[in-house]
Amino acid sequence: MLQIYDTLSKQKAPFQPIEPNRIRMYVCGVTVYDLCHIGHGRVMVSFDVITRYLRARGWDVTYVRNITDVDDKIIRRAGENGETTDQLTGRMIAAMHEDEDSLGVLRPDIEPRATAHIGDIISMVETLIEKGYAYAAANGDVYYRVEKFEGYGKLTRRNIEDMRVGARVEVNEAKESPLDFVLWKAAKEGEVSWTSPWGEGRPGWHIECSAMSKCCLGDNFDIHGGGPDLPFPHHENEIAQSEAANGCAYANLWMHAGAVRVNNEKMSKSLNNFFTIRDVLEVYNPEVVRYFLSSVHYRSAIDYSEDSLKQARINLEGFYQALSDVDVAESEGEFGGAYETRFYAAMDDDFNTPKAFAVLFEIVTELNRAKREGSETAGQLAAVLKRLGAILGLLQQSPEAFLQGEAKEGELDADAIEAFITQRAEAKKARDFAKADGIRDELAAQGVILKDSREGTTWYREG
Repeated sequence: MLQIYDTLSKQKAPFQPIEPNRIRMYVCGVTVYDLCHIGHGRVMVSFDVITRYLRARGWDVTYVRNITDVDDKIIRRAGENGETTDQLTGRMIAAMHEDEDSLGVLRPDIEPRATAHIGDIISMVETLIEKGYAYAAANGDVYYRVEKFEGYGKLTRRNIEDMRVGARVEVNEAKESPLDFVLWKAAKEGEVSWTSPWGEGRPGWHIECSAMSKCCLGDNFDIHGGGPDLPFPHHENEIAQSEAANGCAYANLWMHAGAVRVNNEKMSKSLNNFFTIRDVLEVYNPEVVRYFLSSVHYRSAIDYSEDSLKQARINLEGFYQALSDVDVAESEGEFGGAYETRFYAAMDDDFNTPKAFAVLFEIVTELNRAKREGSETAGQLAAVLKRLGAILGLLQQSPEAFLQGEAKEGELDADAIEAFITQRAEAKKARDFAKADGIRDELAAQGVILKDSREGTTWYREG
């Protein structure tokens, strides 16, 4: 039975959906003021793997991941660039989709944008005011009364008394309490804005997700997910807003992906160790990056380093080497059920991808043995490997496409390599083995490894 760790209860428990065989899941997406970084990639890949697995198990999944396309950072960056917020967010959304496609991340079923839900946001704010959980301040902002919501802090185990003691009061603050947070912000001159009962303004960040999730999935849904920095204050504020407005539990289960660290340090611009997805893909094959991001348990922190990416390449190369020179069978024979059962058991244990990968490595070992022995079972094992790999979003390229790849700057392209292979074949035919060996060594020095068989010579790029 599927068990999932819940950030709210701090324990792993059997998953029980609200409706039989149906899962409604909302994941906080990207604020589109800049290119996506590798931390965004971790969240994207983690929930993509989770969604793929749930569907492979027969669940009807509605996956919603929002886009925040209006907030302070967007307005500031658009002003710095001398463009409108729509121009900036349009470019960044297109870039985000390109990055997702490169990493093999499937698009969510619904991808709501905050600016398309202004009416829903205003309606929720009005409800909160009517119920006494929010108030319009003299400065034109609307704030949420944190201390009125009895359960505030329950997701992250924060005590409201401790928060009150530690809160800082800002000069000219219009809030009733320093703990209160903004639901609607009065627009400054020249800023993008919408008409509301409280004047021209725009939504606060937290209320956007409460309104969009309600619109797409209803007042109460199964799973709410996001990145490691979101439990406080963003998700605490979502809970407070939604449960106060809707009068019922918000999400039944909370999931959070782990952080990405760089050489065991927190990734940040101030430390100059900040990498966009595009930075990484300039150096590494997209499938290698996806393997790296999914090979560590989704809740665990993951260390981004050159050694980690190299090891991911080696491991993935081993999978594709096993699949090379094999005709994938239509039937999995006796192997499908046995390996599937263990793979599913791993993934049913809070989506434990390290254990799932261990099952794939065992298949590779058996597949390589079958190939050496010339056994017909090799094709069946290859079929199992590709099917289970697909659940993780991997191993769907041809082995040649992955192993040969595209030439980077300074590398030999495919035509040049094939020309060398032809010269080597001619040298061997003329029994000039010294020349043939020299060509092999020259290619090896440039990272191209030759593999001879009765059918001819194939090649792949090393590392």
